Amino acid sequence: MSKQTYRVCFCFQRRFRLAVSEAPEDIKKVFEQYSENGMMSIEGLQRFLVEFQKEDKATREDAQKIIDSVKHFHRKGLNLEAFFKYLFADINPPLASLGVHHDMSAPLSHYFIYTGHNSYLTGNQISSDCSDVPIINALKRGVRVIELDMWPNSSKDDVDVLHGGTLTTPVELLKCLRSIKEYAFVASDYPVILTLEDHLTPNLQAKVAEMVTQTFGDILFSPGSECLKEFPSPESLKKRIIISTKPPKEYLEAKEVKDKEDGSERGKASDEETWGNEVPNLKGSHVADYKNDLDEEDEENADDGDKSQHSLAPEYKNLITIRAAKRKGGFDEWLKVDPDNVRRLSISEQHLEKAALTHGKQIVRFTQPNILRVFPKTIRVDSSNYNPLNGWMHGAQMVAFNMQGHGRSLWLMHGMFKANGGCGYVKKPDFLLNSDELFDPKIKLPVKTTLKVTVYMGEGWYYDFHHTHFDAYSPPDFYTRVGIAGVPADSVMKKTKILEDDWLPCWNEEFEFPLTVPELALLRIEVHEYDMSEKDDFGGQTCLPISELRSGIRAVPLHCRKGVKYNSVKLLMRFEFI
Repeated sequence: MSKQTYRVCFCFQRRFRLAVSEAPEDIKKVFEQYSENGMMSIEGLQRFLVEFQKEDKATREDAQKIIDSVKHFHRKGLNLEAFFKYLFADINPPLASLGVHHDMSAPLSHYFIYTGHNSYLTGNQISSDCSDVPIINALKRGVRVIELDMWPNSSKDDVDVLHGGTLTTPVELLKCLRSIKEYAFVASDYPVILTLEDHLTPNLQAKVAEMVTQTFGDILFSPGSECLKEFPSPESLKKRIIISTKPPKEYLEAKEVKDKEDGSERGKASDEETWGNEVPNLKGSHVADYKNDLDEEDEENADDGDKSQHSLAPEYKNLITIRAAKRKGGFDEWLKVDPDNVRRLSISEQHLEKAALTHGKQIVRFTQPNILRVFPKTIRVDSSNYNPLNGWMHGAQMVAFNMQGHGRSLWLMHGMFKANGGCGYVKKPDFLLNSDELFDPKIKLPVKTTLKVTVYMGEGWYYDFHHTHFDAYSPPDFYTRVGIAGVPADSVMKKTKILEDDWLPCWNEEFEFPLTVPELALLRIEVHEYDMSEKDDFGGQTCLPISELRSGIRAVPLHCRKGVKYNSVKLLMRFEFI
């Protein structure tokens, strides 16, 4: 019999359900420690939960529920097989089930907020369709900031949402607003923020104000015309929708204003030459309009030297809770803190990288009362994303991501907002809110704690993947990558050995991760299948906020590239803080 034929036979003869024979030796030793005569009683299980799993508040009733949940076994205790089955079960997750447990009464600026970028796009930034479907999907996942780019429709009498100057097909603003109202609070009761990118005439701004007011009714929070000295809290805004945009432009009727605007348009045209080199495959007006994405669709840098005698859209202006600021001058000007006027500043990922080199502590100071939004650089036409940790460690609340994409950066975003009950708001660590001693992201700090991770084994691929998905003629060759995403000093990835020809890989490997800023750290976990001749195959991933990671032996569900949990694939791991 050839090796290939032997492997095929082996593949279909082997058992793929977990059996006690597959239990790692560590599991058997733990069972023996808390059991007598081959049975772990209710009292033994409770002691295991308190002492080994560090579940200090575990009761006899909790232990009994576990025993009851493991079907077809003795009601008064667990044998080794039942104990092993429990450890691998969904009722033994890696994150604590704490619900919303952060203080939600602080100003909005004290939270990281789950933020989308160009939330209406179904695919790439240039030619995909605009739709309310990605908005609905984002809200279902718990995203709390939805971005809408508003443009006049073709007949100039209504408002469309689209990525201006590209080939993206529009969707009606009203359709987006209605879907937002329907799905805003299916995943979380905490406020949904609409960041509106405005390319409208005053009469269409007034129409938007009417649409927004009529669609949302009582759930719309309207602060009035006064500037805010402090943002309201997420708790005070539960089940409310709030608007964030730049106040509408104000106009003089004098002819000299028009002359100045004409000069401004000529200045924009000259910018196209620079951008033609930076954005490949975009020409002419597409370059001019697509350039605006880097500059917040030209809203942030617009010249506002003329003061008006009247505002043409007061209804629209009065709806704005979080006012977007215009960027003038350099970083020092951008990051000035006005004690009487809080605001939102939007900058690109490149601007953040540059500012972080020389103004890191100033950024942290700015983000204590104000909101900083960071958005992807323009050349990410494929809707890819960037490392969100650079924004978070500088206190940026709105690290805006293309939620319709996938990849490691988005996995980190998913991981961060698993915290605090998945409500879309995560309270910033105290060190980012301390105004007396500003946090310096560039300084390497001493180690606060060390996370020890044991990767025992994995299961479920045989059920969630086609049997020839990884290799046509043999079982897969799995390995696990495990590491930390956090401040630069903490960020690292390690990997287990490759286990050949095994649908139930058992690695039994330990890794240690010293953490200087555990409050911002995420545990990264990926499984891949080794391929000698081609790129390794993907076998699942997850990211977990270390601030809510449970000690002990845990079943870790894995997700697909898009962040959807597999039905069966999971790892058995142990987490210890030493």
